[in-house]
Amino acid sequence: MIRSVQIVVAAAALVGFAGLAHANYCPGLMTAIDEALRARSSLSSEQVSEIERLRDEGAALHRAGSHSESIAMFKKALAILKQE
Repeated sequence: MIRSVQIVVAAAALVGFAGLAHANYCPGLMTAIDEALRARSSLSSEQVSEIERLRDEGAALHRAGSHSESIAMFKKALAILKQE
């Protein structure tokens, strides 16, 4: 019984640490997007608007604690930037 409790506690700790890792990953992605936007002059206004929308949506999700969804938005924005 004690072993089962130890396993559950260890699993919960790992999940908590994973959430923190995602939370700390988001600001780096936001910075990467911002820097890439400043460096890319060949983007169309539609592309810039879409990237900014995705970045803003990702930032809102990050603030709400939805880090996996936030990272997904940031990666979509970065994918657009890599097309250039």
